[in-house]
Amino acid sequence: MILDVIADSCIDSVRLLPFLFLTYLVMEYLEHRAGEKMQDIIRRSGKAGPAIGGLLGIFPQCGFSAAASNLYAGRIISLGTLMAVFLSTSDEMLPIMISENVGLPMMGRVLAVKVLFAVSAGFVIDLVYRRRDKDMQIEHLCERHHCHCERGIWKSALHHTLEIFLYILLVSLVLNLVIALIGEEALGALILNRPVTGVMIAALVGMIPNCAASVIVTKLYLGGVLGAGALIAGLLSGTGVGYLVLLRVNDDRRENLKVLVLLYTIGVIAGLMVELLHVVF
Repeated sequence: MILDVIADSCIDSVRLLPFLFLTYLVMEYLEHRAGEKMQDIIRRSGKAGPAIGGLLGIFPQCGFSAAASNLYAGRIISLGTLMAVFLSTSDEMLPIMISENVGLPMMGRVLAVKVLFAVSAGFVIDLVYRRRDKDMQIEHLCERHHCHCERGIWKSALHHTLEIFLYILLVSLVLNLVIALIGEEALGALILNRPVTGVMIAALVGMIPNCAASVIVTKLYLGGVLGAGALIAGLLSGTGVGYLVLLRVNDDRRENLKVLVLLYTIGVIAGLMVELLHVVF
């Protein structure tokens, strides 16, 4: 049984490699062409920051959440704008869904829900917390985040492909093994019949400061283990490496903790709302 699980997981994961590489190649090209322009747009956003940040955050760029952390540490953008970017960032969700041949309508609905919660939360946060102005020189993104910009789009795309392939392989192995031991229906019922607990756990998993979090949440949802609310909770609370960069560049620990609590709270609330409204993607 274990050998069958390993074989099936490897075969399924290898099939995704061409789609992952092509997706990351396009993403790297777009990032190299438009990355600095997007940062400049959000830098000049002003009171419209949460709306602009929420919309730009959905683009799966290397380190855009890290760039937002730098801008916030310099008090160039507001807390609401930072949170909008963090909440809308999907990290590896789009590449995985594309490689799994998920339809565009479904991906569009997931992104729309994420943007809606991100922008709304951003404006509410800006109403509660006042923006403080302070000058700070913003360092280039590659100095703050290991986005492999210097490698060129081909090497960078290959690096991301192999990295995410390993995550997918590992998650697939664990998930397939658990399903083989427990049973797919029993595993799905164990979580889906406890939507509140599932949402809270998914939001906690999403806060892992690594792209593995979005890989785990997305794969579990596509595998029928997590519901729509848990998916949204996990994707909203996940910031990729954005929060790690914030810890490095922002010296106010209480403020960093506040961001962490807000991420988790908003993720859970949004996930529960999706469950209560019976949203279907």
